[in-house]
Amino acid sequence: MKDNFNYVTVGDVTFGKGRPKIIVPLVGKTAEEILAAAAQAKTLDCDVIEWRIDFYEDVTNPAKVAELSHRVREAAGKPVLVTFRTAKEGGVLEISDELYFEIYRAVLENGHADLMDVELFMPEKEVAEIIALANAKGVKIVMCNHDFDATPAKDEIVRRLRLMEEKNADICKIAVMPQSNQDVLTLLQATAEVYETASRPLITMSMGALGMVSRVSGEVFGSSATFGAAAQASAPGQVPVTVLREILSTLKLTDEE
Repeated sequence: MKDNFNYVTVGDVTFGKGRPKIIVPLVGKTAEEILAAAAQAKTLDCDVIEWRIDFYEDVTNPAKVAELSHRVREAAGKPVLVTFRTAKEGGVLEISDELYFEIYRAVLENGHADLMDVELFMPEKEVAEIIALANAKGVKIVMCNHDFDATPAKDEIVRRLRLMEEKNADICKIAVMPQSNQDVLTLLQATAEVYETASRPLITMSMGALGMVSRVSGEVFGSSATFGAAAQASAPGQVPVTVLREILSTLKLTDEE
């Protein structure tokens, strides 16, 4: 374990300790599909579920999102990461920044989330306000950035991850798209460099088939979680959850879970 490190614990899951934790996304459109997927996730060998609310047909109604979030948590029986992925970062729906934060406030004030995904480059003032509200409610913030077109230079990946730390994220996440095997190495090198001095957990990945190795090598390079596909993947290159735990166990550095 690292000294002066802010481990993130939700339920009985601790990010930054032991092997990478497995997160499974729920991408149903209707409440019935979402709850059925949550019930299925309860039976899977995963640690956390991510509810991708941008897929939900009534996501533009903040009260409905907040109400359904309680039922999702109950059905899944596991910690829930609530995520609205904006269209510019690979999500399925374009909404205003105002509505994005209104939905998040409704979930924080009247719904249930153990963790909440906030994008790095959303308006700074509103991000600071939502982080303060999350802190007050005991909800952990996963701050993220996605590039579905390319892999930035190593120094730029490092800069973005450190900027997330400066903005008081609890977990710092970045996902990039490789165009070559060198791009995958760039992501892994950036992860290892930031992890040396990081004060909180990281989640990093190189997407697509080319970057799949990055999704299972987190314990070596410093990524504290990986996303596994249950039925429908939410991003390219996700490993099926049915085999993910076995791979992580095979590649383990210690016996610590």
